[in-house]
Amino acid sequence: MTSATIEDRVREQVAAWPAQPDNQALYTVLRLLGRWRATTLARTYIEQQGAKVWCGPFAGMEYLSAATEGALVARLLGTYESELHPYLAHFAEQGLDCVIDVGCAEGYYAVGLARAMPGITVHAHDISEGARAACADLAARNGVSERVIIGGEFKPDGFEAFAGRRVLVLVDVEGAEVDLLQPELSPALAHMNLIVETHDLYRPGTYAALVERFSATHHIKRVDQQPKAFQPPPWFSQLAHLDQLLAVWEWRLRPTPWLVMQPKR
Repeated sequence: MTSATIEDRVREQVAAWPAQPDNQALYTVLRLLGRWRATTLARTYIEQQGAKVWCGPFAGMEYLSAATEGALVARLLGTYESELHPYLAHFAEQGLDCVIDVGCAEGYYAVGLARAMPGITVHAHDISEGARAACADLAARNGVSERVIIGGEFKPDGFEAFAGRRVLVLVDVEGAEVDLLQPELSPALAHMNLIVETHDLYRPGTYAALVERFSATHHIKRVDQQPKAFQPPPWFSQLAHLDQLLAVWEWRLRPTPWLVMQPKR
């Protein structure tokens, strides 16, 4: 969503307000304004640093000037979903040979992990043609195109093709995770490491359903979003405090906890 589009939506929302707008009306506009400001902060970052990730496991990755979905500036700063960084490092230490990234968007994880783990192949899937094109572009910018294999829809039984391999599965599909992750259709899932973002806000009961499905085969840890602590670029400290907060905001409507799941055997 461009700044102009957000501006238009803010004007439409405010124009439709009653004399005394309720909390939801105020929240809707506040959220739009926050996204608008975060978009301008991404431009500020690129002017200061270029489109390159600042810190975290993907530090130094050449990035894009627009995200296909979600917050760009948090990705550029390297704080995006930083709660997962220790688990990504843990799984990397186990000697993975491939990653399956379903819902790859423009390739933050697909390309980032290919750079961070030179011995792996990443299978990056997204149903959006634009996301796939952006992921291919990002892989080319970082010299990992040969190890990032891009595809469209990933079927629930598709994990069987990776049976017996040392696999990390990443899933962020906005509620469709309950449709995708079906161990009865892909028994190979029982032996795979998984990091899944759960979206009960779109599909109520998703979190509980996945815990029930995998509790017999996996050690399961719930990971919730936490405040961001990092060493920013020098110019970042000169920003207004609200700008600093908006720069690391990930645009979530409500909590979307992750499930980090490791096979019991």
